[in-house]
Amino acid sequence: SETNTWNISVCVQMADSIEPHFTHKAVDEGENITVETSNANPNLHWYRQHPKSKPVFLLYINLFGSKTNPMPPRLDVKVDKTNEQVDLIISSAAVSDSDLYYCALVPTVTGNPAALYKNLHTVLL
Repeated sequence: SETNTWNISVCVQMADSIEPHFTHKAVDEGENITVETSNANPNLHWYRQHPKSKPVFLLYINLFGSKTNPMPPRLDVKVDKTNEQVDLIISSAAVSDSDLYYCALVPTVTGNPAALYKNLHTVLL
């Protein structure tokens, strides 16, 4: 099976912070991936960035569970208010899913990744 790396980037805005639950995660192609993040504020914007490209908006979820409609194929997001957790779920992981992913508390697509605070985390496919 082929191996690829995903970089998960976490953005911090003001006093709030978002913390991923893993730094490295190996998964097989076709496996479902859950990117768990701890965050007291579940209003999150998710982005994906191909190498040498600008970030592209993927989806949004708010405190009440309202999500982007329609959701991108094979992606879902859920809020666990009890554990102050927001999870991005990628179904049937494919090699083409290898990219840089961002989550942010406010819309942050600037086209300049250097403008974002980054904590890089890796998922291996």
